[in-house]
Amino acid sequence: MPELPEVETVRRGLAPVMEGQRITRAEVNRPDLRWPFPDRMADRLTGARVDRLRRRSKYILADLDTDETLLIHLGMSGRMLMSGAMLGAFHHDHPAPAKHDHVVLHMGQGVRITFNDARRFGAMDLMATSDAAAHWLMRDLGPEPFANDFNEDYLIARLAGRNTPIKSALLDQRIVAGLGNIYVCEVLHRAGLHPARKAGRIAAKRIAELVPLIRKVLEEAIAAGGSSLRDYRQADGELGYFQHGFAVYGREGEACGTSGCNGCITRIVQSGRSSFFCPHCQR
Repeated sequence: MPELPEVETVRRGLAPVMEGQRITRAEVNRPDLRWPFPDRMADRLTGARVDRLRRRSKYILADLDTDETLLIHLGMSGRMLMSGAMLGAFHHDHPAPAKHDHVVLHMGQGVRITFNDARRFGAMDLMATSDAAAHWLMRDLGPEPFANDFNEDYLIARLAGRNTPIKSALLDQRIVAGLGNIYVCEVLHRAGLHPARKAGRIAAKRIAELVPLIRKVLEEAIAAGGSSLRDYRQADGELGYFQHGFAVYGREGEACGTSGCNGCITRIVQSGRSSFFCPHCQR
């Protein structure tokens, strides 16, 4: 599932061709994805101007001049692909309609935004912009990793006394929004923390060090266009490249790249998810 860097990369790719532009026509080609689409979604989107395209956790939010917000969740295999747009010196022609093109937004200036989702685990919803923060998918989310309220004191307080493994704690969207399995594995390797360490037993100093590490890993991933493992593509159809720099994720049995370490990357399963780490570097 795309994590914060992938969703932010898609948002940045879409913003230049969506913000300030009207949806001249919206096509909704099926009644649902993971959940049913809202009533009259095509009619409510047609003619609306996209005032702002933002991200909250793993959701893209398009604020419209109709005082509604379109929520987009990519799910496991969802892609937001644009065509008919000039990207630098290149023009992306409209492709032929594909089987899994479930929602198509025809924008001003001939641009087309297509939501393609083969597995149909993605979602779209419409809500009043004023109530967006209270939407059931977002109301319990913790702070964003780049927000001022996600800081050392906050993280120390939230993890104090918790008996849950540090890996599970950082994946808890109520504590910090947007982190997923890939980037938590990478953060914990840089921090030298074993993913099974109990969060409440880690010294406050080491918990505080996680905050800048989380931001650094996410910044590097966004700069690389995210990580393309299976279905993920950027809005222009290109792959992300951060997967080529993974220190531990997906590298079970390979040598640890930390200077002076002779260990090998190990995989364990925590709450049904694979955790990759170096048992020599991470204690």
